Amino acid sequence: MRIDSSNEELVAMFEWACDRALRWAHPAGSRGPVDVDERRPEGTGEGVYLASYWAGYAHRSGFYLRDFVHQLPGAHLLGLHEANLTMLRLFAASATEEHGRRPVWAFNFDGSYLAIDYRGPGDFVREVPAVYELVEAGAVGHRWTGERAYVDDPVLWDYYRHAIELPPTAMGTSIFEGTASYNELEGEPLAVAGDGVAARYAAFLAMAELSRARGLDGDDYLRRAAELRDWFAAEWTDVRGFTADGRPVTGWGRESSWFPALKGLSADTGLLDTIEAQAGGPGRPHNIEAWTYLPDTFFRAGRPETAWRWMREIYAAREEEHVAGGRNGDYPEVSFTLVSQVVEGLLGVRPNGAAIATEPALPAGIDWLSVSGIPVGGGSVAVRHEGGTTTLSNLSDHVTYTWTAGGQVQRVPPGATLTARPTGTA
Repeated sequence: MRIDSSNEELVAMFEWACDRALRWAHPAGSRGPVDVDERRPEGTGEGVYLASYWAGYAHRSGFYLRDFVHQLPGAHLLGLHEANLTMLRLFAASATEEHGRRPVWAFNFDGSYLAIDYRGPGDFVREVPAVYELVEAGAVGHRWTGERAYVDDPVLWDYYRHAIELPPTAMGTSIFEGTASYNELEGEPLAVAGDGVAARYAAFLAMAELSRARGLDGDDYLRRAAELRDWFAAEWTDVRGFTADGRPVTGWGRESSWFPALKGLSADTGLLDTIEAQAGGPGRPHNIEAWTYLPDTFFRAGRPETAWRWMREIYAAREEEHVAGGRNGDYPEVSFTLVSQVVEGLLGVRPNGAAIATEPALPAGIDWLSVSGIPVGGGSVAVRHEGGTTTLSNLSDHVTYTWTAGGQVQRVPPGATLTARPTGTA
């Protein structure tokens, strides 16, 4: 991809993020150490790597489920489609009956379990939101590529249909027993958490989408999503979780607080105001991994100014020390998510195979933005937005896109460039 913009900081940010993210990728067949971690910096041997990329700590030789699902869109944009499908399938295949139908948390690049996070079939890291986010990741991969494997692969489909039925409740109080929330820092005995419920809501919507793509009726999943949304609205006012004895937990909880907004389960302006105030103030997360969700959250909520501010903060902190050692910029999620936030957030590219919608959200300080070489549905496009006008160029020689923008629907054949303006403008 190539970027051009009136904002020099944005250009530098995107170019840095693309370059840094691609440095974390492994081509299939490369060799390297396995089971590297802070206790065994040399690892326990060597393996033949799968098509994959770092998703998690740079001082460990593997990729993590939570990081992977968040990095998948950026990885696709960078041409790592084979790695996305390989890694998704690996996680899905690990959700065996022996593992309680829950995916293993971390893998070495050769496809073996990463030892520091896996002690045995009943003793490995598990966090509830990731179970559902892996379902959503399948739908996201299908939207960007149109690749039938995301829908038809029997391993993936088997995972989707079993995972969606698992309850969003904790299996214990430690991450090796299975916690309800991604927030590992509070040590709270939550039986169910806002991020787990929100992730399940998004998974219901994803399952409806995947079902329709498979030729099935997805209406039941839409109904279940609506029921969950209504229940959340009625029972979770100012609440971000419940303990095993049913006591509500309130106050700021980082992921358990912002995931309902991130996943579209709640559009409450008061919640968004709280997220903005806490994340930028007394409740600021210490780990930059948590920061990477905030641009996505505020783009989703229609607050591009706040989203852009967080992108700038993340980029500015790239040379600072990470809480686990090393530099923030060496945490892979930082670079991968900045890539996707430029394309999905600022340019507002919404893929669906050979169909594309654009909903640009440029904040003050960015007069125009253009990105070319965006891979969508087996081809690629260039998108430019300036002054209320969006231009889409079809760079493919074989794909005709259906483009929705500014209230207009247009067909864009190979090699064509079309423009769209908001409805009612000249």
